[in-house]
Amino acid sequence: MDWKQYIHSDPKILLSKPTVNVKGTRLSVEFLLGLFAAGWTEQQVLENYPTFTSEALRAVFAFTAECMREESLYTLPLLSKAG
Repeated sequence: MDWKQYIHSDPKILLSKPTVNVKGTRLSVEFLLGLFAAGWTEQQVLENYPTFTSEALRAVFAFTAECMREESLYTLPLLSKAG
C-alpha cells in the first residue's frame, strides 16, 4: 500500500500533523486512529465521512505501521492476571 498518495503533512494545516486528504476533507491520522480505538468500524467511518474510501483508511494503517517500524519502543510491564 502506497500511503504517500493519501497522507500529507503541511505546517499550515493542523500544526503539521499527518492528515488524510481525500476530496477536500482533511482529518488527522491521529483522529482517525482514535475513532478506531474508540470502537468505530470501517463502515461507520465511511458513513460519517462519505468522501473517504476503504483504501484511504488502509493508508492510515500503512502509514502508522511504517512509523512504528522506525520508532524505538519501550518495554511495557506485563499486566498481572487477577485471581
